[in-house]
Parts: sequence; structure tokens; C-alpha cells
Amino acid sequence: MRRLVALLVLALLGATLYGLSSNSSGISVNGTTVSGSTVRTELAAIHSNATLACYVELLSTTSFAPGAGGSSVSATAATAWANLRVEGLAIDHYAATTLKYHPGAADLAKAKTSLEEELSSASEGSSTPCTGTSAQALAEMPTEMRNFEVASQAASLDLVAKLNTTVPLTVGSMKEYYSTHTSDYICVSVAVVDPTRVTAFQADEKSGKSIAQLAEKFSVDPSAQKGGAYGCFGPSSSSYSGVRSATATTPINHFSETPEQITYDGQTAALFVARTTTTFAKAESAVLTDLETANATAANTEKESILYYHSVVAVDPSFGRWGLATSGPAVFVPVLPAKGVVGAETIAALAVASSYK
Repeated sequence: MRRLVALLVLALLGATLYGLSSNSSGISVNGTTVSGSTVRTELAAIHSNATLACYVELLSTTSFAPGAGGSSVSATAATAWANLRVEGLAIDHYAATTLKYHPGAADLAKAKTSLEEELSSASEGSSTPCTGTSAQALAEMPTEMRNFEVASQAASLDLVAKLNTTVPLTVGSMKEYYSTHTSDYICVSVAVVDPTRVTAFQADEKSGKSIAQLAEKFSVDPSAQKGGAYGCFGPSSSSYSGVRSATATTPINHFSETPEQITYDGQTAALFVARTTTTFAKAESAVLTDLETANATAANTEKESILYYHSVVAVDPSFGRWGLATSGPAVFVPVLPAKGVVGAETIAALAVASSYK
């Protein structure tokens, strides 16, 4: 889901008048064209509103720093924007023509809320969160731009919901998924213990005290307030393989017999780790993350299919060249000849090549 949302929201990004005149043909997908005038209006909004610019930059994987000329950005940034605009327009068209999806007022209201949540999530996960809210970012968009983004979000949600390879992110569907993948999820509790208290810790464990009781009594880690519960890890977690390896030989609901020596707050400490009984309530956040990742992968695959089989695309040469990359159809940065080696034949070849559709 996140990838589709990102590609639709990122359609906001633009090449600030990158080689685009008022007569530019802009970008056309299946007969729908984004004109140069519309592009300039969107870009002006982004560059003159700090909150909107912040959220746009958070979702961008390409730097939109100024280019070589005034009021311009690099060719790479221009191409990145063109790609995202093409993708957003293609999904909108596919949803309307193939899925027969025409969002009503309720759908658009839901999509607006979803879009704000996605933007907020991106900000919260950043090392430099935006100072304004996602709602403020949407409010700073010109009306036409905001309407397009909300409608595109609605189309994205509908597309994901109708894919056979996605799992609805409802509690019922998540529980059903979890019931057949329970062994894939590992929940962990920890106790960070002062070396002088290790003997007492181990004695209390042998006496039958629970993991929660031991953590609350001995652990200096903040997780002690939750009985040592540190979190649950699913297959998509970057820590999954390490956690699985570290807890593989530890009995369920028991701390490891031999602690690991670590440095905690500048002091030597003993780390006890336990794999705890996994329930859906404990693993819910990890399940949600995994399903969001799986759904995003499925959506990306469908997006590439839409671009390849269902889209007729024309891109103004100022933005780049539309072609087929190893990952699917995309807009490429224009390839220019090296300085000092431009002859008549090269110029003629470039002129022909630039007339692509």
C-alpha cells in the first residue's frame, strides 16, 4: 500500500520549470494531459509553502536541489517527477476504465483521511519530522492539485482492495492471516540487569517467578514497565533473522540461562533474553507491517503491469525519454553527448530520438 500511496503523493514533485515553456505539452497518459501551466502552479505551491515542501521531500527518493540554471532542478529530479506523474495518471485511468471505479463523496473523504495518515506516518518515521501537520500540507495545495491527489489516493485504495494477492488490513483478515503464520512471528522480552544482581535474578527465576515479574524487579531498561516486553518481529523485519537465531535454543517463556555482557548507559550490564508466547494481540503491529509490505509489493507488480499493458504515454522531451527499464516502463534522463564531440550526425540522431511517444 505504501508504494502506491508514495507514487501518487510524489506526483506533487516537479522540476521547477526544467526546460518547460508555457507551450509545453507536459505529460500525457491515455489521453489525459498535465500541462506545463498546471505543473508550474503545483511547483509554485511546493516551493512557497514550507509544510507542503517538507512532506514532499520526506516522500522523495530523489534530491530536488536547484539545477544549473535559475528556477531549475537537475535532469534526474525532472525525470523522477515525470515518472511519478505518469504512474499516478495511469492508475487513475486504469481504476476508472478497467475497475469501473468512480469515487463518491464518502470514498473521497476516506481517501483524504488515508492520505493524511500516510503523510503523518512518513513524518513520524523521519529523523527530522515536519513541523506542520499533514492536513496543513494538503491545505497548502492549489485546489486542482489537492483534488487530484485525493482522487488518486481513492483509486489506489480501490486497486489494492481488489487485488487477489493482497490481504485487507482489517482486524478480522489480519487474525485469519496470523492463524496460518503463527510460527513466523517471534515475540521477545528482555531484562537488562546490573552485574551485582545477576545471582539474585537467577535465583528468583529458579524459584518460579514469571518473566514479567523478573523484568519489573531487576531490569534497568524502560521495557521493565511492560514486564520486559520488547516487541514482536515478523519475517519482513530487518532484525528477524538475528532475533530468531538468538532465541532459537531458549525455552519459551524462560530467560536465557547465560546472559550476554553488554554496555548499557556507559555501564557493563547483563542482558537476558526470552522468547515469549506469541498471541495476535502481541504480534498485531508486526503482522500489520508485514501485510503492508506484502500488499505494497503486489501493488507495485500491478502498477508495472498497468504501465506496460494498459498505458499509452507521451512525455515532453524536456522531462526525459519514456522507455523500458529492467524494472519496467520508466522515464529516463536524456542522454547528452560529451562536450567537444558533437557533430552533425550526432545532432541529427538526437533530433530523431527526441521525437518519441
